[in-house]
Amino acid sequence: MASVILFPAIDLKEGRCVRLIQGDMKQATVFSDSPADQAASFVEQGFEWLHIVDLDGAFAGRPMNAEAVEAILKRVSIPIQLGGGIREMRTIEGWLSKGVRRVIIGTAAVRDPGLVREAARVFPGQIAVGIDAKDGRVAVDGWAQSSSMTAEELGRRFEDAGVAAIIYTDISRDGILKGLNIPMTLALAEAVSIPVIASGGLASLADIERLTAPDCARLAGAITGRALYDGRIDPVEALALLRGERKAVTLATGPVPPAGTAA
Repeated sequence: MASVILFPAIDLKEGRCVRLIQGDMKQATVFSDSPADQAASFVEQGFEWLHIVDLDGAFAGRPMNAEAVEAILKRVSIPIQLGGGIREMRTIEGWLSKGVRRVIIGTAAVRDPGLVREAARVFPGQIAVGIDAKDGRVAVDGWAQSSSMTAEELGRRFEDAGVAAIIYTDISRDGILKGLNIPMTLALAEAVSIPVIASGGLASLADIERLTAPDCARLAGAITGRALYDGRIDPVEALALLRGERKAVTLATGPVPPAGTAA
């Protein structure tokens, strides 16, 4: 088993699978009209987890792509972590009862930390905190607003809460293939005992190889989005590299066609 889990991302906007640039909803590229087909494709490629974000829900503060998420849950059996618009206990209970393995609380972690603590107590091992940083500060409401809190401050807030993981995203790198912000991610991982998952900017197999370095052993995983859809990362090679089956990076030779892409 890989020490670092690679999570393929499915970001949902208006029922379709898209990728944004730095969280800007106006800069959305549609990669698949069928998120369920895309999820099935990721399973076929060998991925063992899925990372799903309801983008519309993140802005609205409530689930907006429930139909697409439920279609994915019916289609695949691998575990799914889901974020976006999850700000109430009833929403958490609803998604977990439908088969989501882990829910991600972002905005509410800043504004209602009691919700995170209560949810982690009621649903041990199934609550993650999403920390999205912009210019060093935590962003909320679908990254539309910045708070005064740093990522480390927010992470330490839940040190004793029983949170299963922290998903740390560098917004400035998200969707632009600039590479993961390893120094900031590792700084957060060193500041807390909660497992940290890196997100934002993963661009190539060289980034995957970086995750196999000894200092990244403390990380629980990394999320890949645009580079996977664009074919910059070959999923077979990436997973083999994380499992230690490859010792050197070989560049992908071409794109892996996303499932259900509109003509």
